[in-house]
Amino acid sequence: MTNVVITGTGLYTPEHAIDNEALVAAFNAWVDSQNSHNADAIARGEQQPQAHSSSEFIEKASGIKSRYVLDASGILDPERMRPKLPQRNNDESSIQCEMATNAARQALAAAQVAPSDIELVIVACSNLERAYPAVAVEVQQALGTSGYGFDMNVACSSATFALEMAANAIASGSVKRALVVNPEICSAHLNFTDRDSHFIFGDACTAMVLENSASASAVAEQRYEILGTRLVTKFSNAIRNNAGFLNRITDSDPLALDKLFVQEGRRVFREVCPMVAQLITDHLASLELAGSDLTRMWLHQANRHMNDLIARKVLGRDPSEEQAPIILDRYANTSSAGSIIAFHLHRDNFASGDIGVICSFGAGYSAGSVVIRRQ
Repeated sequence: MTNVVITGTGLYTPEHAIDNEALVAAFNAWVDSQNSHNADAIARGEQQPQAHSSSEFIEKASGIKSRYVLDASGILDPERMRPKLPQRNNDESSIQCEMATNAARQALAAAQVAPSDIELVIVACSNLERAYPAVAVEVQQALGTSGYGFDMNVACSSATFALEMAANAIASGSVKRALVVNPEICSAHLNFTDRDSHFIFGDACTAMVLENSASASAVAEQRYEILGTRLVTKFSNAIRNNAGFLNRITDSDPLALDKLFVQEGRRVFREVCPMVAQLITDHLASLELAGSDLTRMWLHQANRHMNDLIARKVLGRDPSEEQAPIILDRYANTSSAGSIIAFHLHRDNFASGDIGVICSFGAGYSAGSVVIRRQ
């Protein structure tokens, strides 16, 4: 049997950060402008006034205090309320390729693996900046890897789904080494004029190197054996984004709100938490493990309350900060990158033999569980 190990991870963090206070100030300025513009309709009862947001509301609802973004100026402009990035020509590196190569080089350095030794590149994220050619193939060229690459999208679960794809390719013997990258530009599909969601997302990119254990570099900083993976999907419209290439032929408004991130938050909480807790519990049982065997849970970083509830159901008690680390307070929800950021930043004291689970979940519904053991 071929054992698969994770030997390196990388993280690209944008230079711009927006804390709740700055985000709220811009949002409230936009609200005041809208209410002033629609004052007559509001007075006649034909339209409801927009409500202010607050830092206290955001932190209580989500646990988020700040987020990193590729551009802050456009988001904080009450007359724009969305990032502003210059369009690149076809001869320039794409934004996601640039993010991916940055994180990938860190992961390759940690694994002590040369780019040419990588035989598979998977770019997995919620939103790709173009339909084709695949960003993964562009990353392959930029890094100088061998083999092949492809893109995939399972929303916030993309990273764990890609981990299974890469692990299966290695276990089958088709490749010896794979690179998974998750370039998430979540700020581009977020409605910054929606009080219930304008604070949710941030931008980041993560990368992971996976190898056949028998041929993995002996000088890698750390090795994490993948004991098993398990995926689940269940269709739901509770989280949705209707942007797509058919918009132009259905004559739908390309700027309509449904072309951005839309969710029914309370319904998602109610339906996703038990699904994810059951996935992890059943996955552990299939490996003859239990929640009590887990040293660490690197969970998807969407909402602090969701993570606490899921961890409590799996562990049978309240998790400690160390056992279920949170990074969304400063990164916000970075979609598929979130659980990998938590893994990247919170594993230094993970001892040989310790067992943990990387789990992501989101639109679809979808959820992925990857159980690992430190070698």
